[in-house]
Amino acid sequence: MTSTQLRGFSVSVMLFMASQVSAQTVVTGIVMVTTRAGIPAQPVVVYALPIDRPVADRAATLTLSQRNKAFAPSVLGVPVGSTIEFPNQDAIFHNVFSLSSPAPFDLGLYRAGASRSKVFAEAGTYRVFCNIHPQMSAVIVVVPTPFVTVTDRDGAYTLTLPTGRYRVTATTGRGAAMTKDVAVTGAAATIERLELDERALVEAPHTNKFGKPYAKAAYER
Repeated sequence: MTSTQLRGFSVSVMLFMASQVSAQTVVTGIVMVTTRAGIPAQPVVVYALPIDRPVADRAATLTLSQRNKAFAPSVLGVPVGSTIEFPNQDAIFHNVFSLSSPAPFDLGLYRAGASRSKVFAEAGTYRVFCNIHPQMSAVIVVVPTPFVTVTDRDGAYTLTLPTGRYRVTATTGRGAAMTKDVAVTGAAATIERLELDERALVEAPHTNKFGKPYAKAAYER
């Protein structure tokens, strides 16, 4: 092969690789959640797991704040291996913890302006609470794919996916999930509406980090 041919071959390979990297498709959809009367629907985590090729690792760093005695956002979807920062933006102490499998954690007591972090190395749904303020709760859904998002207030979501086949899953982390297999061909696409029925869901009051009921005074703080 001559040098001219070699250069042409190299350029062709680079163009092919660039086309593979840039072949991204915007996929949109809606998730409808039905709950019992008086129970507000929660944001939904939607993720797409490739089913025709290995999943690339793409951990992220995200923030779950403590503000006005609440977690913000209340629902978070993250890829496995991601780091989540838990800054205390209140003028009081907080103690973030989770008793959820497969990796319970306790970040301990920390003051206003401080922050703690945790790497979520195992997939699963983590119910997160504050050991001081029982009204504080959040859900972190850790998934084995970098293609993950959370619906907006209207149940809409957007995922940007390379061409391929995917199993798309919608879950609130509270009840049964809904899945649908889709083929992404390169053109912008809309996934058929996904529906979650949580009318049978009844959630009991959660415990503190010791597995005990909160003291009555905790509900008045």
